[in-house]
Amino acid sequence: MKTMRIWFGCVAGLAVTLLFGWSYGLFAALLPLFVLTQIDQWNSGILIQLVLGIVWVSIQVTFIVGFFQPYPVLMTLAVGILLMAKCIAMTHKSSYLFGYTGLLIGSILLNFGSFNSFDIEEFVMGLWASALVTAPIVAMALYLFPEKSPSPLVGISSSDATELQKANTSKQEASTSTSTSTANERSIHIRNQRKDEIGRVRQAALGWIVAMAAFILFQVADLSDSLSAQASIFIVLTPMTLIGSLGAAKIRIIGTFLGCLAGMMVQLSLYTLSNNGVLFLMAYAIAAGIFCKWLASGTIKASIGFSAMSALTVPLTTSFVPEQQDAFFSICYRFSSIFVAVIGTSLAIWIGHHLLVRLIQFKEPQCN
Repeated sequence: MKTMRIWFGCVAGLAVTLLFGWSYGLFAALLPLFVLTQIDQWNSGILIQLVLGIVWVSIQVTFIVGFFQPYPVLMTLAVGILLMAKCIAMTHKSSYLFGYTGLLIGSILLNFGSFNSFDIEEFVMGLWASALVTAPIVAMALYLFPEKSPSPLVGISSSDATELQKANTSKQEASTSTSTSTANERSIHIRNQRKDEIGRVRQAALGWIVAMAAFILFQVADLSDSLSAQASIFIVLTPMTLIGSLGAAKIRIIGTFLGCLAGMMVQLSLYTLSNNGVLFLMAYAIAAGIFCKWLASGTIKASIGFSAMSALTVPLTTSFVPEQQDAFFSICYRFSSIFVAVIGTSLAIWIGHHLLVRLIQFKEPQCN
């Protein structure tokens, strides 16, 4: 059922964008998809964090761009404070989504809002509309495809259930013994990837360094047509650790390649019929089906599926204009720019991680 909920959410979001003709309707397809991968039952907390995070950071960026854009030094300081606040929020589980939403959307708005050709008001209005429409789409998906939770011991006799419980206990004991015996081998990993106060400080500092480096790079290099590359930087940064970010980089590249390939197949399959909104929506729904199944698996395939869905959705909703402009070159540019951005971000995270490990030290616990 989770596959059906995710599939329904992204297809319904795209249908809303086609119906109302939103310029930045990609968020209406991706935001329900993101929420539905996180929940199996209605959770107002996630939706409130998502909407408030988007609305609040939009107001903040609009204020910063409007007042400080003529003063580069003051704007850089204001951006640094904003990004630091978002990175600190990401180090706490209760406010992680609020911080991550603000970091991702805020960085995109800060970059594109500094260009005169970019209509920040139109972008913000489309973003707010997509965020507000996410809640009803999620509610409808949960209502139409409710989660069934059968008992794991249904159909098992009491004696079999007892044996199963004993087997699970034995496995847990064996796992505990194995983890204890390999503790010394993982001491360096634990030291570098701590989850205590020192670890949170390192994570916030690492996120802030990479986010500021990306902001300065996109401003100096005048990269006004690299939305996907900029988003990829913060998707790779999401784990806030070196090992997690390197894994996310590999997943991002694989998922982007598969999504771009699916987007090309959608365009080639429609060909001259691409101006038909119903056929376009049906082709998108078919292509999204496989990736939505991966998203529901909850494994590495889920992360690949999310990257693939974004790579499939963004070019078809921003660059593809039936009978006027195809998305072939946009898809090729998207993959190449994401590949370069992911490699560069991974290198920056590696350098920043090792630098912070040496600068931010802690005392090893004394063993009696």
